[in-house]
Amino acid sequence: MKAARYYGTEDIRVDDIPEPDVRPGTVKIAPAWTGICGGDLHLYFDGPVSPMPTAGNPHPLSGEEVPLVFGHEFSGVVEEIGDGVEGLAPGDSVVVEPLLVCGECFACREGRYNLCAKLGFIGMSGGGGGLSEHIVVEKRFVHPVGDMPLDQAALIEPLSVSAHGVRLSGAREGDVALIGGAGPIGLFTAAVLKAQGATVIVSEMSRQRKQKAMDSGVADHVLDPKEDDVVARTLEITGGKGADVAFECAGVQPVFDTLLGALKPGGTLQVLALYGKAPTLDMMSVLRKEVRIQGTMAYAGDHPGAIRMVREGRIDLAPFITRKIAVEDLAKEGMRRLVDHKDEEVKILVHM
Repeated sequence: MKAARYYGTEDIRVDDIPEPDVRPGTVKIAPAWTGICGGDLHLYFDGPVSPMPTAGNPHPLSGEEVPLVFGHEFSGVVEEIGDGVEGLAPGDSVVVEPLLVCGECFACREGRYNLCAKLGFIGMSGGGGGLSEHIVVEKRFVHPVGDMPLDQAALIEPLSVSAHGVRLSGAREGDVALIGGAGPIGLFTAAVLKAQGATVIVSEMSRQRKQKAMDSGVADHVLDPKEDDVVARTLEITGGKGADVAFECAGVQPVFDTLLGALKPGGTLQVLALYGKAPTLDMMSVLRKEVRIQGTMAYAGDHPGAIRMVREGRIDLAPFITRKIAVEDLAKEGMRRLVDHKDEEVKILVHM
């Protein structure tokens, strides 16, 4: 079968590889659409980082090393089910929770398998990937999406990242939430918060991203830190209280500092962004307001809730699909475009 495989920095090739076999407890899927995420860009342009294995250093769970089938944000159609699989049938539209976990470490035993000591990601650490003609996945990580369009279903994975962060934050209906950064995860986080009845403030400098936040209806207020004093405007919107929760979705120090300053006493700063350089922390601001700063890693049990919000019409994913390409155009029209035209794109989907 055909599959796009990652060899290293700026080196992805479409190869012929063996067809995967269905095993007891697994499901064979024909991927339909695969999204490109920020993590994929880091791998493509900067080279492998953990948990991606390298040559001579296979992943402890998959046993695989580069080259590896690429793509972890994907939807598809069930083609075959293994012995013992119930609740799924050939022809079902599905998405995959693309995790490799040991099931034995403390985090796995506690149900926080997204923090597994040997964590890996399908499409990055072995186990196949969305950029292939077929993939075989454990049934527990396969989620039916009903009649949801398969292009939109490919966005369930990043939506689940945001749903997990919102859940950890404790945000509730009626809260005021401030989001720093209107990239894909910032926009999806805003969508989840709106679906749950929060008032959403988005802070973003890019004209196109500000427009997307407004046009998609996920933001009640859109601020530009080049023109607005975000802390002062947040205090004004909240009657002097400050934001109940804030979500760092940009991964840059000024955004971190602004969100910390705009929080109410006792508020929560939820960090979803990846940082290339460790941020500094004004500990006195943390102490004076007794704020909580919390990290987010992927998801654990969040896919069903994300699917439900979309199927109930509380979240519309269609506005966030900005381009569809063939796998042959992955480098130029996918990876390169997301760097050179990042303000114009939210999600580029790839078809095998």
